[in-house]
Amino acid sequence: TDLRPLDILSEVVPASRLARGMRVFQVQGVRGFQLAASRPRALGFPASRLFIHCDRFPEEFSIIVTLRVLSVPTKRNEYVFTLMAEESPGVLVGLCYAPDKLHFLFWSQERADGWQTRVTFPNVSLSDNQWHTLVLAVSGQSFSLTVDCSIPKDMVVETPFPASLSVERASFYLGNRRRRKGLFTGLLRQLVLLPGADATSRICTSMNFKVATLSVPAVLQDLPAKSVSNEVLKYPYETDTKVTLGSRPLCTKQEKAQFWFDASRRGLYLCNGSTWISMLEVKQRLDYVEEYQNLVTNSETMGIEVFTIPKVGLFAATANRYTPPGSAIYKWTDGKFVPYQNIPTYQAQSWKYFTIGRKIFLAVANFEQDDRGQEFSVIYKWSRRKEKFIPYQRITTHSARDWEAFVIEGEAFLAVVNHREGNNHNIDSVIYRWNPRTGLFETNQTIPTSGAYDWEFFTIGPYSFLAVANTFNGTSTKIYSRIYIWLSGSFQLFQSILTFGAADWEVFHIGDRVFLAVANSHSYDSGVPAPSNFYAINSSIYELNITAQMFVKFQDLLTYSALDWEFFSVGDDSFLVVANSFDGFTFSVNSIIYRWQGYEGFVAVHHLPTVGCRDWEAFHTVEGSYLLYSSAKEPLSKVLKLKTT
Repeated sequence: TDLRPLDILSEVVPASRLARGMRVFQVQGVRGFQLAASRPRALGFPASRLFIHCDRFPEEFSIIVTLRVLSVPTKRNEYVFTLMAEESPGVLVGLCYAPDKLHFLFWSQERADGWQTRVTFPNVSLSDNQWHTLVLAVSGQSFSLTVDCSIPKDMVVETPFPASLSVERASFYLGNRRRRKGLFTGLLRQLVLLPGADATSRICTSMNFKVATLSVPAVLQDLPAKSVSNEVLKYPYETDTKVTLGSRPLCTKQEKAQFWFDASRRGLYLCNGSTWISMLEVKQRLDYVEEYQNLVTNSETMGIEVFTIPKVGLFAATANRYTPPGSAIYKWTDGKFVPYQNIPTYQAQSWKYFTIGRKIFLAVANFEQDDRGQEFSVIYKWSRRKEKFIPYQRITTHSARDWEAFVIEGEAFLAVVNHREGNNHNIDSVIYRWNPRTGLFETNQTIPTSGAYDWEFFTIGPYSFLAVANTFNGTSTKIYSRIYIWLSGSFQLFQSILTFGAADWEVFHIGDRVFLAVANSHSYDSGVPAPSNFYAINSSIYELNITAQMFVKFQDLLTYSALDWEFFSVGDDSFLVVANSFDGFTFSVNSIIYRWQGYEGFVAVHHLPTVGCRDWEAFHTVEGSYLLYSSAKEPLSKVLKLKTT
């Protein structure tokens, strides 16, 4: 049981270079050898290099193979390896497979004239273009095959493996039986002979059973072998790659080792199984911001939602003040937003785009009653046939300000902010849960709020949070906004933060750090003397303190009736832009872009002239990066282009 593993693959790979007919490929983040059929004998070596002190094949042993099999024709066998005597065409020991079968071959010399025995393991599915690790344990008449550390397949045959199989003047051949027919066409990563032991217990300790290793050639290990000097790699290296274009795709274990090319940023990224790692990127830096498009809107715009419908395009929905004509949806066409669809709304405050499975929705928060005196907000569903949004569900709301959509544990939720009912600002806002059976949102939980403006959902590790911006309780804007955490099937209070007419929360990450920014709109308290300026007030950025398990203040920034924060990145730089709406004298006030400076926090770098700025949205197209802001004081929103160097 203490005999050393005999690495057959490593014997074929000399120290200085690969054997002729071998190439290295990487698939699904794992490297293996591809073999060529031109010179089968070049992929062989004398058995004496492994069996130094004894020219007999072990009586008991395990063979460990890690391979990736391509589709194999129905009537074809492919050989993983063979051991053959020089003067005979027969196979002394071999391993080959056909579709859904694996064959172990050996020569029994104890019978008259010798006889080749084939032990067949049925229902072994390897031809799926995935990596698999096989452990074949042999002892006398018993043969056991374990695939990816699953339940072993045991066979007992009449003819035992020979107790004394001579390997004198015999050679191992990799992926063939000394001729081109039956050549192995997949990838080989590991081929090890372990004398005297069942290797299953040694192999099945890794979390990734399919590529568990006992011994692997250096060139196939995680880091390419390099020469001691600064030369190129010793081994020719190729990879089977998939490059994805378009917007940022998912990066999970399934996409590991795949590439994504971001045309808008001219960057090449590699998925490491969880995040996209920059491999080649033109590091852009924000130089200045220029006006790009004046977007004439139906009326003053309270909020904007920018979204992409797959295979259809990029859109912007504006929440407009008056009905008629209601609110509008614009489509990005030839580098500009152009009118696409009008939707009747009633002093709309915001839109929220979300999906549930293949269904696409857009919810509007209506602030006022309709012509019949009914007050409700509406969820619209995208019609693929009409290529328009059509009404789907009406929900009773009370001066709704905002919708937030999110998923927890596979279930879809939609939360509405109710601002006030009549003159009462201290009312419940509601969280709705999607019912897959009825296809409707149903009330799941109510949360007391005070003149609330905004919901912000975010996750940290396995935990889900929902923050509400409370604005006014009927007498004061100096009130607590709340952060809730999802526990035992409902949201429970996590932390209260004192805010001043809070209008927006914005969560963002910089590296491993988690921040939460609040936009404070004004300071008013009926019970205290009025300040010199209600609207010139600090908005604050909080950072999550893991040890204290709470958000603590990180930085104050002077703002002027701030109504929105938007976080965005350019190259390696992170930015925040604030919507300053009123300085106490005029609505024509600069909104400001702040750049993350590390130790210094956020520092103002650009001052943008805006009029009653209500909302910011950042978006990217193949043409570049943009900011879109809405004005609550004039029927004109603006698209700004970020010019980079």
